[in-house]
Parts: sequence; structure tokens; C-alpha cells
Amino acid sequence: MRSVLGIDAAWTEHEPSGIALIADNGSGWRLIDVAASYEAFMRPVPDAGPILRHRGSVPDAAAIIEAANATAGTPVDIVAVDMPLAMTPIVGRRVSDNLISAAYGSRHASTHTPSVTRPGKLSDDLRTELEDAGYRLAVSNPVGRALLEIYPHPALIELAAAERRLPYKASKISKYWPKAPPGARKANLLEAWRQIVSLLETQIIGVVAALPLPPVTARGYEMKAFEDSLDAVVCAWVGACVLDGRARAFGDEVSAIWVPNGISSGIK
Repeated sequence: MRSVLGIDAAWTEHEPSGIALIADNGSGWRLIDVAASYEAFMRPVPDAGPILRHRGSVPDAAAIIEAANATAGTPVDIVAVDMPLAMTPIVGRRVSDNLISAAYGSRHASTHTPSVTRPGKLSDDLRTELEDAGYRLAVSNPVGRALLEIYPHPALIELAAAERRLPYKASKISKYWPKAPPGARKANLLEAWRQIVSLLETQIIGVVAALPLPPVTARGYEMKAFEDSLDAVVCAWVGACVLDGRARAFGDEVSAIWVPNGISSGIK
């Protein structure tokens, strides 16, 4: 059996990070678990109740891998992370950032510029700890267990066969639909999420069941928790594409961002 751990890693320790685990026993990829924070993912099953508001924390890579292995029942093959990662300390834009921006900038999916402070040490420490756990950063076709850098925007463009980045970030709804009233903006966002979840279901069984849409009355932190979980599933899916030989790396010998090959019939 193969398994992939997807992490939508926050660039600071104050914000929560989504995490998703998928596995394939030979009959296709299935979503095993998804959570909106490291704490929620590593909680024991017989728990008192759900976490009402997810909090940020410094990731304990060894503990996260141990929890993922136990849940999957097999060692994780790929850890796919939405965070700038590199073999050397990150101080600014990398070749991988520039290549993605050149390929997807016209589709409004250029990368954010990392710096020595964001994600800075958080990125360096996560990469080092995952390497210690057996997951070395892969900048070309990985052999054995590997760590991958993912950027969801181009991945979703390929999944949806979209002309430009999908409008699915909760913090940007006033920019996406400036003339719409607040209620309509949120409804539009929920529809974008519904479409993405539907597309992911065609690649990973169980996404629809695991990610019910929040109500239109949901608070901001509840919307963000859903978005973080969704991004984590996207990361896991890209990791699966790499294992299946359906993705390419944009980068050099220091860093690389992995993007799936175009494989979808488009938004439904």
C-alpha cells in the first residue's frame, strides 16, 4: 500500500496548518484522514469532542509522521507540503518561484515571495526534521520516501483545466467579487469550494464525505479551517500524482515546486 501526507503549512507558528492523509491499496486513492491543525490530526480517536477553533503551533515532524504511519497502517511514502522549501536557507525568491511565475503568472498564479523571516526558520526546521525522519527534499523524480514542495494554485488550475487561478481563498472574496454584497460573496466562495471538492473526489475517493461545506453563516475562522483542510487534500493529491508519474518539477538543484500534468475535463 502507498500513502501520502499532505500539509498546508502555515508560514508562521501562530496560524494553524491543515493536514490530510491519503492511501492507495491498489484500488485507487482514498482519503484516510483530514484535519485543520496539527493538534487535531494527532489527537487520539476516543476524544472528548471536536476542536472548536484550531490554533497554530510549531510542527513536530517526528510526531506527525508517527501519527500518520499509525493511521495509514503503513509508512508514509511522500510528504507533500505547501511551504517554500530548499536545500539551503531561503532568503528571497528562488529559481522555482521564478519558473512557476513564468509558467502560470499570466493565469494569475505567481508564487508569493519568501523571505528570511517568512517562512524562514520554520521552513528550515521542518525540512531538517523531515529529513531526519527519512524524507529528503526531492527536486527531481523521487526514489523512495521523499519530501515535496507544493503550490496549490497551479495544481488546481491543472485539475480544473482552468484559464486562471480559482477564486477560493476566503480572505480575498472582496477582491474576487467587489460589486457583490457580502452574502453573495460568501455564496460564491462556497460554490467554488463545492466545485473543487467535486473535482478532488474524481481523484481521491472520500473527499466529498470528509469535507462537507460550512454553512453560509459560518464564522471567519470556521471558513479558514475548511480552506486549510482543502489545501491539505490538494497537497496530498499532488503527492499522489508524483508517485503515479503524472507531475513535473519546476526548479533547480536547490528547490522545486511540483505541479500535476493537466488531467481533468474541467470545472463541473
